Amino acid sequence: AVRAIQARLCVEQAGGLVEQTIARIAQGLVERGVRQLVVAGGETSGACVQALGIAQLRIGGQIDPGVPWCHAVSPAAPGGLHLALKSGNFGTDDFFTKAFTRLQG
Repeated sequence: AVRAIQARLCVEQAGGLVEQTIARIAQGLVERGVRQLVVAGGETSGACVQALGIAQLRIGGQIDPGVPWCHAVSPAAPGGLHLALKSGNFGTDDFFTKAFTRLQG
């Protein structure tokens, strides 16, 4: 199914639609009070940061090598929110479990 959509739209356009959809989901979650997000994918992370209007991140504790928790202030979340922005090349198989465990601990 993914290959069929990529063939119809082209890989870049299909990827862009996914990134923008996830960014809008992130916006909706933050608007509804969610203050902890884990975003996987470098381009998707960038789309979410832009959609949330984040201009600055304060780096926090490391979840896995190269992937820290970050604190951000956004116009959508003036009190701030915690983000883990994981590109595809970082993090171990249990990254998501580690991320939420670390934040709760």
